[in-house]
Amino acid sequence: MSESAQPKLDLDACAAEPIRVPGGVQPHGALAVVDLGSGEIRQASANLAAFLKLMDRPSRLDDIDPTGELATELKAWLESDEALFLRTVQLAAGPQQVAAHRSEQGAIVEFEAPPASEGETLEALYPRLRRFMGATEEARDLRAITDAAVREVWALTGFNRVMLYSFDAEGVGTVLAEDGDGILPSYLDLRFPASDIPAQARELYRLNRLRLIPDANYAPSPIEPALSPVDGKPLDLSGAALRSVSPIHLQYMRNMGTLSSMSISILVDGALWGLISGHSAQPHLVNPQVRTACDFLGQIVSLQIASRVRAQLAADHVAAKRLETALLSRLAPVQDFQVGLVDNPDLWLDLVRAQGAAIISGGAVSVVGQTPSVQEIQLLASWLQKRGEATFATDSLASLWPPAEQFAPDASGVLAISISQLHADYILWFRPEVVRTVTWSGDPTKPASDTGILHPRKSFEAWKQQVRLRGLPWTDVEIETAADFRNAIQNFVLRRAEERAELTAELERSNKELEAFSYSISHDLRAPFRHIVGYAELLKAKEAALDDKSRHYIQTIVDAALTAGRLVDDLLAFSQLGRLPVSRARVDMRKLADETRRALEVATEGRTVRWEIGALPPAFGDASLLRQVMMNLVDNALKYSRPRDEAVVTIGGEDRGEVTAYWVRDNGVGFDMAYVGKLFGVFQRLHRIEDFEGTGIGLALSKRIIDRHHGTIEAYGKLGEGATLLFTLPKADPSDDKGY
Repeated sequence: MSESAQPKLDLDACAAEPIRVPGGVQPHGALAVVDLGSGEIRQASANLAAFLKLMDRPSRLDDIDPTGELATELKAWLESDEALFLRTVQLAAGPQQVAAHRSEQGAIVEFEAPPASEGETLEALYPRLRRFMGATEEARDLRAITDAAVREVWALTGFNRVMLYSFDAEGVGTVLAEDGDGILPSYLDLRFPASDIPAQARELYRLNRLRLIPDANYAPSPIEPALSPVDGKPLDLSGAALRSVSPIHLQYMRNMGTLSSMSISILVDGALWGLISGHSAQPHLVNPQVRTACDFLGQIVSLQIASRVRAQLAADHVAAKRLETALLSRLAPVQDFQVGLVDNPDLWLDLVRAQGAAIISGGAVSVVGQTPSVQEIQLLASWLQKRGEATFATDSLASLWPPAEQFAPDASGVLAISISQLHADYILWFRPEVVRTVTWSGDPTKPASDTGILHPRKSFEAWKQQVRLRGLPWTDVEIETAADFRNAIQNFVLRRAEERAELTAELERSNKELEAFSYSISHDLRAPFRHIVGYAELLKAKEAALDDKSRHYIQTIVDAALTAGRLVDDLLAFSQLGRLPVSRARVDMRKLADETRRALEVATEGRTVRWEIGALPPAFGDASLLRQVMMNLVDNALKYSRPRDEAVVTIGGEDRGEVTAYWVRDNGVGFDMAYVGKLFGVFQRLHRIEDFEGTGIGLALSKRIIDRHHGTIEAYGKLGEGATLLFTLPKADPSDDKGY
């Protein structure tokens, strides 16, 4: 058939072609759809009468076999649990090979010519199948099995060439083994693109293990009537050996230089692993018995390959689990698993056979091995978070996310697991770009001519393509290992969180006990100190009986007792703060600042103090507690500005959106910011007690009050130039009518 005589075919419609309901059968046989209950023939191929040498088109099964033998055997099969019916039956036209299978539209019965010789019967072929089974069981590896399979199918069928190829995850086929007589060219080690066998065709290969096309130039025999009287739909020929095939595929065969073909499916765990395909340059018919033998052979090959695949998977799983156990044992004693991973880079990388890895947690990025930059990893994490997948794997990140092309040499392949439901926290593994040359059977990117006539790689000569932006693909075991490791890390984080929660609870209990102890001691010490001061004052009243040294001693006792009393009062206030409820309401901070200034004016008698009190926005909190904070901060400013001829105390505030800020600033002695962390600790002092009096509790008490208001407090200072104490308070909830 010349190219110009070929019909123009819609390439875009190829993948959507209705290959299960082609509307016709191949003419090397004939087909009938029978209601086995009544014997009525519901549909039939147009060639049924001619093929069976009948005078008229049969309407009942009895018209085909007046003896009723075929009907009896078919009814017995229908009542059995056998999936298929296969018999050689003597009809009026002579012996016929009859096959049948069930469908919702009726029993589909197919007729073909029986074997030409006794040597081609299944009984005669059985010893060969037995020998083949023994050979494959002793095969050393997968290559030995595939080589034996193509040799045996070639010997059984007589095709010019038989090859076995496997599919990858994307449907690309690679020829693993081949045998033949040299008439057709060799395709060993070449690749065929996934478009050669679209997804729906691969699914049909999975459901129907064997398909024969004796002559690519055949004219199909149509099904009559076209629609089933049962459901009004075209006849589903998915399970029929005679099913007519796509015109696109027939053109493909002619382009390949083959006029006949047969395919045997290789299934592993129910999935299509590969095909054994026989081809001849001329039409070539394989009889049903030999096809049945090839079907058995295909099942043997499937079992042997599945056994090898499962064994390799099991070995890979064991190796991966061993690495995971070793890595987790290294992480178990550490508090921070991120540090544990970085400290064990070899185990971390070997877990999924990666060349680089990274962990992103809380915005921090840690890396080992060959990886993109930290900024690129952070951008990748943001992109992954938008995808929302717990486990992500690709061998070509740039094909999914174009910015990845910039770092493809370091990370073309990425395997990532999410370790947080809220944040872009991930553990990632990277594989670098592997630039490699792939040899195809013809150029897979040019399936048609300019005229639109289908030319699926019209030239099937080896065509080499350089593959870039891809790393080595991740295996199912590696992806499963990463997912298992994700679960282990989440358990690790949960366990650490439980330990921290338990520790927090223990600390809270201890704090409550300490508060109770402090309250008890402080409360009990107040009375003795008052007594000391009282009796010392009585002694001072008898000055006539005391010399100067004695009066000095008594004054020292009074001063010490007063200081100790103030310390006890502060400790009591500090311990009580944890017990007292915080009553929140609107607080006039300007009024509170004025009250504080008036209360401390007595302490500033004889000093020059300039007060600068600005407009203070209102606060939301406990007025009595905030008064204590203001008192402590202003008192602190007055105390440390005492050496100045003019002390300047500034009180200010401003609205900062969700919070309101207030500050107290002085021009006093200041402090070194290197020690700012000590400023709010209990009994922490940055100056000598001899220079500036105080108990060292005031700022700690202020911080605790602000903390209970869920605010913040900070200090800024410079030696000799003064200090600023600033605190913020959250604003009231707008729904609270006590707010502002």
